[in-house]
Amino acid sequence: MLRLVSWNINGIRSPLQGVRCEEPSSCSAMAMGRILDKLDADIVCLQETKVTRDVLTEPLAIIEGYNSYFSFSRNRSGYSGVATFCKDSATPVAAEEGLSGLLSTQNGDVGCYGNMDDFTQEELRALDSEGRALLTQHKICTWEGKEKTLTLINVYCPHADPGKPERLTFKMRFYRLLQIRAEALLAAGSHVIILGDLNTAHRPIDHWDAVNMECFEEDPGRKWMDGLLSNLGCESGSHMGPFIDSYRCFQPKQKGAFTCWSTVSGARHLNYGSRLDYVLGDRTLVIDTFQSSFLLPEVMGSDHCPVGAVLSVSSVPAKQCPPLCTCFLPEFAGTQLKILRFLVHFKQDPVFKQSALQPSNQTQVHMRQNKARVRSTRSRPSKTGSSRGKNLMSYFQPSSSGPQTSNLDLPSLGTLITPKTSEEDVMANVVEGQTKASEAKDEKEIRTSFWKSLLGGPSPMPLCGGHREPCVMRTVKKPGPNLGRHFYMCARPQGPPTDPSSRCNFFLWSRPS
Repeated sequence: MLRLVSWNINGIRSPLQGVRCEEPSSCSAMAMGRILDKLDADIVCLQETKVTRDVLTEPLAIIEGYNSYFSFSRNRSGYSGVATFCKDSATPVAAEEGLSGLLSTQNGDVGCYGNMDDFTQEELRALDSEGRALLTQHKICTWEGKEKTLTLINVYCPHADPGKPERLTFKMRFYRLLQIRAEALLAAGSHVIILGDLNTAHRPIDHWDAVNMECFEEDPGRKWMDGLLSNLGCESGSHMGPFIDSYRCFQPKQKGAFTCWSTVSGARHLNYGSRLDYVLGDRTLVIDTFQSSFLLPEVMGSDHCPVGAVLSVSSVPAKQCPPLCTCFLPEFAGTQLKILRFLVHFKQDPVFKQSALQPSNQTQVHMRQNKARVRSTRSRPSKTGSSRGKNLMSYFQPSSSGPQTSNLDLPSLGTLITPKTSEEDVMANVVEGQTKASEAKDEKEIRTSFWKSLLGGPSPMPLCGGHREPCVMRTVKKPGPNLGRHFYMCARPQGPPTDPSSRCNFFLWSRPS
């Protein structure tokens, strides 16, 4: 059996923050290994890793028992990125970054690019510059004993921001390039699986609020998926796309099967999300070898949950990892030049070393003369002023050579004793001290009350209309006239309108302070 898992991890270092370790250098390796063990898959595909090569550490990339492959964003740091971890028993025969082939190294690449004449070189370079695709090619053996080729395309498709129409164009062009590459691999005789975050909920059953969305079926991304996929189920239908949505093949009518939820609104608590993550396989592969397709909503650590599939095939590992493997990166393979390589050990000539250690006869003469001059110029202390031989008591006696001082008239012991005060004076001092303390306390209270009246602190939260519970304050982040304004809304998690335990529609603008 071959088990595949895909997960939009929303930052490969985010699930590691809660892991405590005595040795920070091995903490990342332990945590990443623990995540891979928990997913329990032969091949794990991660999206939105949010790491670039300059911040990728060896404990995060090199995990015992696995070989890993990364694709990084070349434009922005902490953005996008995908990674594939393969068990040593599922080592790929080839690996490649990107869909266009412009990032290929001609050594250990997957190949089969198809007709890309509709794209310019600049457009292809831009589509592959965000680190959104990673291909690994594997040899598999069917239950009949036949060896075949399987290519996995790990993708993190772009999100179409409504406020940025150019991103919708970018997304659709990425979809088109993905389909061209996948169909070219199929035409070359390889089985193909597309898995990852496609950033589109295909059917109304895959979205919590599809009924209230205008023109849901007319979305360009959904139309593209209509053409890519065959009709739901494994049976032949009117439309015969090259790929099948494996989850809907096994669970065609399962409602609430979501993989992504809003973390701001707490929608995961009431399962108020959408299904954006898929495992798509070519028709022959899904019908002949797929045993199951599943979701793992119980796995936390991201705003997405893992998805996966099980195939009734066995992997035939390659004898050596492809060149794209992170173990061959210079910084991890020990071939990167370090500063110590530039520091050469200097070997001295024995003759020169001996001459340097033993100065010549002329040099020794000059050194003796200089020492003699130093001794002659030193001032020698006089015998009269010498302090040698004095004991400790001599320092407490007046010096005979110093000037004589007259005897001081010291006050008698009786004058140093203070006279006794009467009880009336003592009581007066006590009362006066208490009065001053009370006055200082009153003055402190007056100051405290003044600052409390001046800095009254935040006003209490208003109560929502649906549940009469304290609201939460939010800030408008959408560009427009209300950008930066604060408002109050129900603090409960987002959910279906018919669920009384979900968020109500209470809304109130916050008054400016």
